[in-house]
Amino acid sequence: MSRVGKQLIAIPEGVKLTIDGLDQGRQRVVVKGAKGELHLDLLPSIQATLTGSVLAVERSDDSCKSRAFHGLTRALINNMVRGVSEGFEKVLEIYGLGYKAKLEGENVVLALGYCRPIVYAVPPGIEIHVENDVVIKIRGADKQQVGQVAAEIRSFRKPEPYKGKGIRYRGERIRRKQGKAGV
Repeated sequence: MSRVGKQLIAIPEGVKLTIDGLDQGRQRVVVKGAKGELHLDLLPSIQATLTGSVLAVERSDDSCKSRAFHGLTRALINNMVRGVSEGFEKVLEIYGLGYKAKLEGENVVLALGYCRPIVYAVPPGIEIHVENDVVIKIRGADKQQVGQVAAEIRSFRKPEPYKGKGIRYRGERIRRKQGKAGV
């Protein structure tokens, strides 16, 4: 049995979780809360059982695929419950002279040393706040979507190893190179 998969998920107050039946013995888990609504379609070999305010995820057989997806499914549902109740946040920091970001309506405009500014359209379900032109806070209910948006913004100018200029996650350590030895 999966160590992660056999753990129970406690449903907090203010979160409504429903399990709907789909075709071919599949289930859909729908989680609604203050931050939004998320859903997940389960494999036919994975079943979710709601008892009171506790959710259990079980598998019907011991095939390799079922064992692999048992813990994954439990972790995804747990992230959905946490996302609609608390939400997820990633913080990016911009380093470099003249590098900055600003919010214009539903777009983030990034000046990162290129000849033109980069305009990034914020996807639905994501909130972005820019502080002091160099700190970008990305918030949302879907953990995967928050991480994807943060990775896309970081990819516009990854930190370089000589001076450390670029966009990095808060707390990320950049391994610095020495540069020319003769100088």
